[in-house]
Amino acid sequence: MGQSLADLLKLISSGDMEEAVLLSDEILSRSRSPDERDHLIEARVRMERALVGAIAIEEVGSELRWCVDRLNAICPGSALHGLALLNLAIWHSNNGEQMMAMAVHSDISVRSGHPTDIRSLSRLEIARILVGMSDLDPAMRHLWSARRGFIESGMAAEALVSSLEWLDIALDGVSEDAPSMERRIEEAAPREGPGNTWIPANPSDIIDVVEYLIPLLLADLSGLKRGDLGLIVDASEIIGKPEWISGMKSRISEIQDVSVTEALQS
Repeated sequence: MGQSLADLLKLISSGDMEEAVLLSDEILSRSRSPDERDHLIEARVRMERALVGAIAIEEVGSELRWCVDRLNAICPGSALHGLALLNLAIWHSNNGEQMMAMAVHSDISVRSGHPTDIRSLSRLEIARILVGMSDLDPAMRHLWSARRGFIESGMAAEALVSSLEWLDIALDGVSEDAPSMERRIEEAAPREGPGNTWIPANPSDIIDVVEYLIPLLLADLSGLKRGDLGLIVDASEIIGKPEWISGMKSRISEIQDVSVTEALQS
């Protein structure tokens, strides 16, 4: 049955949902049978079916919650349990239930034993919720934690995204006197009252992030919408690092985003 589950995940990944739903019916039936009873596979298949539209839309939330509870009983703190929590939290977010989503995300933690990659995905989602609430100080901390975890886990695409999202916020305010992100994370404490908070970024953190991004972004300068390159141009001006954009200037003919070329020529 393990091979059938692998085949199911491959079908879902390739977008063949009709075949995936048919195969999931078969696996689900087998996982509940006396001869092949498997609680773990049943929970995984039910989660995948909820995500691909194999059940009624009004049942998705309760089905994802069932999967979380079942996996918490079978394998708490595992990658699969963390994935189930992540899916439930995202479902809440997609339904405009941000506080419920935050509550579910809070169950994904080091203390619970969840792996770094799952925790990092959770922190990225929390940061996006906080950005939507204009609560930028904790959003920056979560983005930084996510970025660090993605780099540790070798998740290059996710590390790139979290770096860019952090930089986009950080450039709104920069101060030599601002604490580093590591210090902000270490000293983070619950707020005494309601309200949003904002702390400027330290230039050293911006330098670390930009110098991580430059070789990745300059590998391909094409694309009509390159806000990522625009962030590097902005950072170069704010931090006073003209060398950051020298590579783009020497290859300006490759850049298709007019706003970036205009910024480089100004």
